[in-house]
Amino acid sequence: MKVVILAGGLGTRLREETEYKPKPMVEIGGRPIIWHIMKTYAHYGFEDFVICLGYKGDMIRDYFLNYKTRQCDFTVHLGAGAVEVYGGHAEASWRVTLVETGMSTATGGRIKRVGPYLGNSPFMVTYGDGVADIDLGRQLEFHRQRRLLGTVTGVRPASRYGELAANDGLVRIFQEKPQVHTGWINGGFLTLEPAVLDMISGDDDSLESGLLPRLAREGQLAMYEHCGFWQCMDTYREYTQLEEAWNRGAAPWKVW
Repeated sequence: MKVVILAGGLGTRLREETEYKPKPMVEIGGRPIIWHIMKTYAHYGFEDFVICLGYKGDMIRDYFLNYKTRQCDFTVHLGAGAVEVYGGHAEASWRVTLVETGMSTATGGRIKRVGPYLGNSPFMVTYGDGVADIDLGRQLEFHRQRRLLGTVTGVRPASRYGELAANDGLVRIFQEKPQVHTGWINGGFLTLEPAVLDMISGDDDSLESGLLPRLAREGQLAMYEHCGFWQCMDTYREYTQLEEAWNRGAAPWKVW
């Protein structure tokens, strides 16, 4: 099954890191966050990736084009330009297709542009900036059981602030950054049927304000509830939280 990764946005809210690189290439523990996302999918047997490029896409191209020499020892024969690579790496079975989808194309438009690489089978979609300990095998099985055109993963993110509960001026509960329980949000791990490609009008069609609301109105969008860890790397603060968790050896999304 193909896994589409949306990796073409500007990442303006993380300007400290994305001024010089695309957000999916921002490193957590010395590896780009897109690698962490792909490792999660690969853990569940999904190793055929289609990456939607846009802003500074050449950096993502170069990373995967030179992936083997980044992981292994090698010898370069300067005269002939030949390279001998020694050993292998854990990602040798991955298949990665890199597709230029434009600088300003909306998320739905990017998915439509990679349509020729998806075939006529269901496919998965995620963003290049969010990690979770989601069981993607169960998510796919849920999608198949519901027999609808799309499944979105619903998550309840942690609050940015601590929560207090008091009685008669005395604090009874103090909880730092509790999980939000008031509603679900789009966690960005989707499974879609190929028929949705015909529902995307073009480059300006957004996944979030176009395709997904359209599917919901037609009763064709299911929600898979994920109550575990989920974190989107939208801000520098969120980036540092992920980096610190990895460095402590306490990264909940590391399921591999």
